[in-house]
Order: sequence, then structure tokens, then C-alpha cells
Amino acid sequence: MDEQKPIHPEVVEKNIHLLHQGFVNWASLAMGKPPALGDFRWTDDLILATWYMAEHGRVPANGLEYKVGRSGGGFDRLDLKFRPESEWIAPETAVNLTLPLNRRSDEAGELAQRITIGLPFYGGGMSYGSVSEQVMLSRARAAQAWQTFTCTGEGGYPPALLPYKDHIITQVATGMFGVREETIQQARIVEFKYAQGAKPGLGGHLLGDKSTTSVAQLRESVPWVSLFSPFPFHSVYSVEDHRKHVDWIKAINPDAVVSVKVSTPHDVDMVAVGSYYAGAHIVHLDGSYGGTGAAPEIAKKNIAMPIEFAIPRVHKYLAGEGIRDEITVMASGGVRTAYDIAKAIALGADGCVIGTGDLVALGCTRCSNCERGRGCPFGLTTTDPELQLLVKPEWGAQRIGNLYRAIAGQLDGILRRLGLTDIRQLRGRRDLLVYRK
Repeated sequence: MDEQKPIHPEVVEKNIHLLHQGFVNWASLAMGKPPALGDFRWTDDLILATWYMAEHGRVPANGLEYKVGRSGGGFDRLDLKFRPESEWIAPETAVNLTLPLNRRSDEAGELAQRITIGLPFYGGGMSYGSVSEQVMLSRARAAQAWQTFTCTGEGGYPPALLPYKDHIITQVATGMFGVREETIQQARIVEFKYAQGAKPGLGGHLLGDKSTTSVAQLRESVPWVSLFSPFPFHSVYSVEDHRKHVDWIKAINPDAVVSVKVSTPHDVDMVAVGSYYAGAHIVHLDGSYGGTGAAPEIAKKNIAMPIEFAIPRVHKYLAGEGIRDEITVMASGGVRTAYDIAKAIALGADGCVIGTGDLVALGCTRCSNCERGRGCPFGLTTTDPELQLLVKPEWGAQRIGNLYRAIAGQLDGILRRLGLTDIRQLRGRRDLLVYRK
């Protein structure tokens, strides 16, 4: 075994400062370990800052970097071009962060069900099986409190989520796990997952030791047997086939808003236009670098297009087709911070979808052992009946809600410094972005 390298004095000083702030315990320092795990995208600073925001509802003031990571690319290469302080929006002027999710009329000329969320983001799909029911409840309660949504993922609709059904997106994925007419009828938004940016072309995987009796019952499968979602939907190979899917949902639930989740291949602009003509209300672009530790690194780093390249391409193409204002574009896949959300919108998205941030708020340190039944030491990405009790839904909802409060406060400040009073005024404003030096 290689001899352990000495810790840099600046790291020791920083850890001691964090220790006094209540972030780090003596044991981690004694073992010479950093205050949190992570990588160049989710750095130890970002993990700790997200934990702090979930604890206090505001950004840390102790030197932690809470805006960007150290990847050297993507959102970490971009910065926002703020106006001189004399041109900032005054505190007494209200700033609007709400976002309408459906903007198109149906074939009869009537506007579909109106849904406006209180923040320009909602929670991405994390299925029962990939995470515990307690985590799903925590996210649902936070979504209800902040008038936004969270998604069930492809594992079915646990009955415990029914009290929060007005803030639940139910997902229909290629494995059709747990898809029933009643779950479609009780959802205001139905999401088709055609592909995931973290593993496009691979479908979903749930290994056998996570497919417990309760998970298998909800997914209508056999307990302790690994479950694999095929790729793609073998009934969809054209826009016409895609439309049949959308029509199927509208036949079961005429009021449902339909979202289409796709990865970011080179022709993602054509995919987005096709989804519009198929009748979708929302196109959810899922770029690489999203997903949990269950997503294979070889897929995340080599297949899908990074989301910051896909957004402006889709935005420009939809505008050229004259349909940009009739469909909502949501972006995900490596969106970690309020600054990432603002940059994504400036590139051309309407809003964002976040997932990992919710887990970090609950204690995730990005140890990337999510695929194991007892691999998550914090009871998040597990279905083990004992480990999942580490998360209390009331506690989890409060922490995620605090994180949302901190993000909302940052977005409010970002808009004011840009001279804008509405989050919708930021869409497509690439002139407000600059490369970081």
C-alpha cells in the first residue's frame, strides 16, 4: 500500500475552521480524511455548502464555495455578467420566480390544465427501489410546501404519496414498472422517460438485493430478482408512435400535462420538435453528468451531450420552428446550484430539474455505492428496512425545504444583480454569460 500523503496545511486550516462550524468531526481529521467525499463536479465544498443550506436555509458565510465546482468545464466555466450596483433592482421591487409548465392549446383551441410552479425547478425522478420511501416522502412534502413537483421515477407510485398527489409527477418508463391507469389518473403531470442522460441506450437497472418484497410488489415483479428496463420503448420508433403514447395518456387522463424526458444525442433538437408535434407540453432534456452513483461512469462521460451544449441548440431550433413559446424546456444532468440553474436558463431553458442536490441535503457524500442494497450509510439509496429508517420524512422535508429556500434567495439576488424582475426574462440571454478566467 502506498504511504499516505501529508495533508496540505491550507486543508488542515480549512478543516479546523469547518470543525468549529459543526461540519467535521474529530475522527475524520484524525484519520487525515477530507471533510466530505466528492469529485471535481461535486466538490467537498459544494457538498458541505449544500448541507449547510439544508441546515440553515441560507448560503454559508464561512468561505465554502457554493456556486461552482472544479471540473474546468460546463457550468463551472461560465459566469454571470452582473450589472453595476447602481443598476441593481431595488429590494422593495418584487422579483417573480414562478414558472408555467404548460403553454400550448389542444387541437380544439382550449388551453390545457394550467400548472405554475413557485420556483423555476422541480425534483427529478428517483424511483422506489433506487431510493427509500422515506426519501420520496421527504421530497414530496418539500415540493408541496414550495408549490413545485417531485417525480416518482420508474418504480411505480407508492400509496404513501397519495396525500401529495397534486405535487407528484408519475413516470412511465420502458420497463412499465408499476404503471396503472389509477396512477396516471391521479397525477397532474405524467412523464415519459425515453432515455436518461447518465446512461442513454442502457435503460434502468435495479439489482436483486434492492428488489425487496415491497419493491417487487409495487413493480409487479419477483422479489430479489434484478430488474432491467429495456432500451428503447419497443413500441416507439417514430414521431407517430410517440404521439400514440401521448394520446394514450390523454385518453386515460385528459387533464394531464405530458412531459417527455430524453437524453441529449446529436439530434436532440429534432427530438424536441418531434415531441412538440406529438403533443407534449414539456420537453425534459437530461444531459450527461447527472444520475446517482448507480450510473456507470463510462456512460456518463462518453455517451450523452453535456447539457450546456444541448440547451442552446434546442432553444434555437424551437425558436426557428416558431414554437418556442408553446413548449416548456426543462434541463437536468449536472445541475447542482442556484447559479447552475440561472446559467441553464440563460442558455435557453425555461427551468431545471434537480435530484442529487436533494440527496446531498439529506446527507449524501457522493460515495457512489448507490446500487447496493445496504451500500448507502445514510439510508437514502436503500430499501433495507432498517437503514431506511435513518431518514425521517419530517426531518427530510425540512432540510430539502431549507435548501429550496436558499436556492430561491440566491436566484432572487442573481436576477436583481442582472437587472431583471422575472425569471422568464432570463431565458435565452446568453449575452449575460461570460467565460470564467
